[in-house]
Amino acid sequence: MTEAVETLVNITEPAANKIKELLEQEDNSEYCLRLQVVGGGCSGFQYRLAFDDQIADDDEIVDYDGIKVVVDPLSARYVEGARIDYVETEMGAGFKIDNPNVQTTCGCGHSFSA
Repeated sequence: MTEAVETLVNITEPAANKIKELLEQEDNSEYCLRLQVVGGGCSGFQYRLAFDDQIADDDEIVDYDGIKVVVDPLSARYVEGARIDYVETEMGAGFKIDNPNVQTTCGCGHSFSA
């Protein structure tokens, strides 16, 4: 496993607070937050955020205020410099990823091309 520079992925304070809240509900101190880029959607790629208790030797890890964010090597090239935020609006709440590597997004905003 590789300790990544903190600029691989950044987490806003609202996102960190929500992640900590969700981790407490899971009641598993071994969990990390895995950020993955997977194929799918109308633009080609989608993000997957999930708790995981497995860290591969070649995963990159960003530690943010006690939260381990784990990114596999393939996904790392697509998310370098990205920022994970948590947004609450009248329409709902959820995590939002601002990614400087995205070239285009689909109309619904759930997939992207890079």
